[in-house]
Amino acid sequence: MQDYQPQPLATADIVLSQAILELTEQLAQNIHEVWAQGRMAEGWRHGPQRDDARKEHPSLVPYEQLSESEKEYDRSTALHTLKTMIALGYRIEKAE
Repeated sequence: MQDYQPQPLATADIVLSQAILELTEQLAQNIHEVWAQGRMAEGWRHGPQRDDARKEHPSLVPYEQLSESEKEYDRSTALHTLKTMIALGYRIEKAE
């Protein structure tokens, strides 16, 4: 689609509390786990490089073994999700 112009919600001005920022890493790890579980359910396995024909992917490892750039991708997804929730009027608080 040549005419597609992404228009995400404006979240640049949203400031997250330290507690919510700490949640970001836990969400990032879970995002990776969900992705990896889905890939493995489709028959993918770890391989030295991405190979769609062989269903191999180098990121099919525990989160802790990912490179910082790969972890940052998941962190960014988590952070943008949290900011979007707040922009939509939701409040995030931990149950005591």
